[in-house]
Amino acid sequence: MLIDAIKSLWGKKGIYLILHLSVLFLSLFLIVSLSIDTYKNTQFYKESSFMQIQLWICIWFIFVFFVELFMAQRKWIYIRSHFIFLVISIPYLSIINHYGWTFSTETMYLIRFIPLVRGGYALAIVVGWLTYNKASSLFVSYTTMLFATIYFSSLTFYVLEHQINPLVNDYGDALWWACMDVTTVGSNITAMTITGRVLSVLLAALGMMMFPIFTVYVTDLVQNANKKKSLYYNKGNGDGSDDENEKPQQNQKIEEAKQEADEAKKVAEEAKKEVEDTRKEVSSQQDESEKKDQNQ
Repeated sequence: MLIDAIKSLWGKKGIYLILHLSVLFLSLFLIVSLSIDTYKNTQFYKESSFMQIQLWICIWFIFVFFVELFMAQRKWIYIRSHFIFLVISIPYLSIINHYGWTFSTETMYLIRFIPLVRGGYALAIVVGWLTYNKASSLFVSYTTMLFATIYFSSLTFYVLEHQINPLVNDYGDALWWACMDVTTVGSNITAMTITGRVLSVLLAALGMMMFPIFTVYVTDLVQNANKKKSLYYNKGNGDGSDDENEKPQQNQKIEEAKQEADEAKKVAEEAKKEVEDTRKEVSSQQDESEKKDQNQ
């Protein structure tokens, strides 16, 4: 009932926007905590207050999933296409902490990225709604995801490499490595861990996919600018030459329309005369038949 009342007040798209914005803002909290953890080496996952906040954030993500499922017209299609977002919304850190399972520091650090995938999806949707066409939506969404991937990859690379890689002295080195890899130029910093090598390949592949999208976006901008320019000049260059060329054609069309109207009027008058003649003949025949009957 509450969802139906909100739907009637704001509309279906308004509810989706509020839900995705809430997921986005809560994801920002996780990003800030993850960044502070990386910069200051503060292990938030060992603090009970952070674990409770992270648990409630994941519960909210799950709640959003079921609200969208309730609002979906084809629920099985929604489940098949969005089930992954339910899986990544599970509070794995709280489950691990509750059962006392032990993992390495790097593994616990990487697990904290899982709920952020849900925030990235919400960010892509919100950015797509705020843009004015498909090309802009695609470009802005991919650009946002590109910078987010660069940032998170640099954080992960710094945590995994700074203790064993002599070329990674601080976070700036990790950020330089990520930027150079995504541009496919390459860096003098070479990954020594398996995860770092995988990130190197993923960043290079993401960069190769991003540049064609940038080309499509620039092409769309140029085409729109050319269309606006041609429309502006087609309206006239200020001398009224286009209007003068169009006037004879308009006058000719008006004359043709008048001729067609006159011909239609003549046809209507002839048809009217025929109807009157027919009516007179019928009436005369009726009179003659009546006279014959009287004579008999």
